[in-house]
Amino acid sequence: MKINFLDQDQHLEFAPLSLLKPVATINMGGFTFEDRWKQFFPQMEIGYETEAYLSKKYTAHNHPDLRLAANVVANQDLASFIIDMPEGKLFYNNCFIAQKGTGEQKIEFTLPVVIIQKRWDLFLKNGLVLSADFDLLTKGKKSQILSSSNTVIGDKNLVFIQKGAKVEASILNVNDGPIFISRGAEIMEGSLVRGGLFMGENSALKMGAKIYGATSIGAFSKVGGEVGNSVFQSYSNKGHDGYIGNALIGEWCNLGADTNSSNLKNNYGNIRTYHYGTKGEVQTDQQFMGVCMGDHSKCGINTMFNTATVIGVSANIYGGDFPKKFIPSFSWGGQEWERFKIEKAFEAANNMMKRRGLQLSQEDVEIWQHVYGME
Repeated sequence: MKINFLDQDQHLEFAPLSLLKPVATINMGGFTFEDRWKQFFPQMEIGYETEAYLSKKYTAHNHPDLRLAANVVANQDLASFIIDMPEGKLFYNNCFIAQKGTGEQKIEFTLPVVIIQKRWDLFLKNGLVLSADFDLLTKGKKSQILSSSNTVIGDKNLVFIQKGAKVEASILNVNDGPIFISRGAEIMEGSLVRGGLFMGENSALKMGAKIYGATSIGAFSKVGGEVGNSVFQSYSNKGHDGYIGNALIGEWCNLGADTNSSNLKNNYGNIRTYHYGTKGEVQTDQQFMGVCMGDHSKCGINTMFNTATVIGVSANIYGGDFPKKFIPSFSWGGQEWERFKIEKAFEAANNMMKRRGLQLSQEDVEIWQHVYGME
C-alpha cells in the first residue's frame, strides 16, 4: 500500500522540530507518527506531501492508495475504519484525517482520535499517547525479568524490558503511567523514574537521573539530571545534572552540564512563545513550557534558558547569562551573536554524526542551505 503523509501547510506549527524534516517523522510517545501507522499497515510504502525544499529527500507517491494527515496519532479503531471505508475524505471534528481516491465523499469518524495541532501538544499529550503506545509495543510479547536490585511501585506488568536492556538499583513508579525500555537501553543505578516513560533503542538514563513522567527518550540518546514531561528525538544528549521540563529536544542536540530551563513564569501567568508561522510571539494559554531546541543545536555548560525559549537548528549557545527567548537557526553566541558559517555547521554536524557511523547526505546539505537562507 502506497501512503503519502500530508503536512497540510502546518509545517511551521511544529518548527523548529520540523525545519529539517516532515511532520510525520517527529517522535512522541513510543513512535514517530509514521512508524505508529506501520503497526497497522506493515506493508506500507511511505511518501510525503511536504514543503518543496524537503521533497527531494522526502518524496511523494504520484498515485498513493491513501493520503494521511501527518499529525494524527494512529490507533486500531481508526486504522480498521480506514481499511474498510469507501473512497472519500475522512474527518474527525472537522479535522482532516485521511483520503481514499478522489475524496469527493465526506466521511465522519466518531470514535476518539488524538490530533497534534500545536508544537506544545507534543508534550501536553505525550502521557496519553505513551500509554496507548505501551499497549501496542507489548501486545503478545513477554518482558525480560526485572533485576531484584530494583524497586517497583505499582503494577509490575506496567514495566516492560526488551531483550538486551539493563536496569539496576533504581526505583520505578508506574502508578501514573507505564515504563517501556527498548533493546540495548539502560537505566543506571540510583535512577528515580515516574512513568510514563519510553526509552528508545540504545538510550540511557545516567546514574541518579530523576524522571517525572510523560517523557520519551529517542534512540541513542543519553539523559541525566532532572527531567519532567519532555520529548527527546533520537541521538540527543543531556548527560549531566540540570533541569528541563515541558521541553522538546530535537535530533543530534547536546545540552552541556548543568543546563537549566525555566518552564514557569515568575508571575505564574500564561506563556507567550515564538511561532515560526507568524514570525513573532503567540499566546499559548499554557502555564508550563520549557525550552524547544531544533536539530543539531548545542548549549555549553551552565546555560540558563528562560521560559518557553525557542532555538532553531544548528545553533551553538554559551555564556553566563540568559540568552534571548528566540535564537534563530545557525546562531553562535550568548549575549552577542554571530552567524554560524554554514560550512562550519556542516563540519560540526558530521563530527557528531560520525560517532554513529552517519553523515549528512547531499539532500541534507541542500535542505540545510535552504533553511540557512530562511532566517
